[in-house]
Amino acid sequence: QVQLVESGGGLVQAGGSLRLSCTASGDTICIDHMGWYRQAPGEERELVALITKSGDIHYADSLEDRFTLSTDNAKNTVYLQMNNLKPEDTAVYYCAADQFGLQTMCIAQTYWGQGTQVTVSS
Repeated sequence: QVQLVESGGGLVQAGGSLRLSCTASGDTICIDHMGWYRQAPGEERELVALITKSGDIHYADSLEDRFTLSTDNAKNTVYLQMNNLKPEDTAVYYCAADQFGLQTMCIAQTYWGQGTQVTVSS
């Protein structure tokens, strides 16, 4: 089992910045990807950014110029630095940990954080 705890959401004016944090605990050895997703009201959850075990980072289209994913491996923490926020960034942001289950003693599983609300006003 993996537990993900998020923090850092809030209300911010357009053009402002926020940094989200996600700390993983439990059996983290099987995690292959960690990243951030978001879901606006009435819309499907979409990828924001993710990082692979080898350190490769993938961003959703149009977000890589403003959002930066980083990690602190010693603290088992993933961050999402969000700059120049826009009203269309308003959503619940979810941290996720994905296991492919291809390693010995690992299972295929995706874990989700509790979500943190980001609201950007104009």
